[in-house]
Formats: sequence, C-alpha cells, structure tokens
Amino acid sequence: MGSFSIWHWLIVLLVVVLIFGTKKLRNIGSDVGGAVKSFKDAVKEDSKTSKLDDVSSSTTVEGEVTQKTKQ
Repeated sequence: MGSFSIWHWLIVLLVVVLIFGTKKLRNIGSDVGGAVKSFKDAVKEDSKTSKLDDVSSSTTVEGEVTQKTKQ
C-alpha cells in the first residue's frame, strides 16, 4: 500500500486523457496558468500599494518626520 509505481501513473494518465481529451486538458492548463499569472500580478500590485502607503504615512514638518497613527 505505499506509493504507486510508474505503471500505475501511466494508466491513470491514459484514463484521464481518454476521458477529457487533449484539447480540454490544454484549455484547463491555460486557464490555470492565467489564474496563477493574475494572482501574481495582484500580489505585486498589493505589495506596491502597501509600500506607497508606508511612504505616505509619514509627513515632513520643518525637517521633522512624524508618523501618523492608524486607528
């Protein structure tokens, strides 16, 4: 009952290809890839906006830097 051998995985792959077909599997792959790319872009954008928020949270008054407190 441990791990499957390579023959088990090949049979599973063959059954999946027979059930779904190569075109549908290709579409699923591109959809998943697009979702991952969108997620990465959103994380980068969120990171960029949080850095801008950190910069805008401090103000300069006659050379002094004071931190605004978030409530």
